[in-house]
Amino acid sequence: MAYIVKAYTPGKINLAPQSTVEEVLQNVAIIVSTPKFSVPLERGLGLAQRFIDKPIPAAQSILISEVLDAVEEYEPRAQVENVTFELGDQPGVLIPVLEVSIIDDDNG
Repeated sequence: MAYIVKAYTPGKINLAPQSTVEEVLQNVAIIVSTPKFSVPLERGLGLAQRFIDKPIPAAQSILISEVLDAVEEYEPRAQVENVTFELGDQPGVLIPVLEVSIIDDDNG
C-alpha cells in the first residue's frame, strides 16, 4: 500500500507513534523537510540544498536525487515509489510530495 508524504515544517512530533506506519511516515516527512547540516550530532540528516537558485527543471532533478538518497539512508523501512512537486505560495518554491510504500521486515 502506498502512502502520500508531503514535506512540511513539523510542528508537533509524535514521540510515541501508535503504529510502525505512522512512525515511518513521520520519519520520511522530517527527512525531506530538514536541510542537511542543520541537525546537531547528525549533520548528514536531511536534504543538501544544492537545488536552491536553480531553474525549476534542474531543481526538480536534483531534489529527486536528494530525496531518494536521504530516505534510503535514514529510513530503510520506506520505499519511495514516486516523487512529484507542488508549487509553494511564493514563486520558485517547490514542495516535494512522495508516494511511499512501507517495507515489511517480517516477510523479508
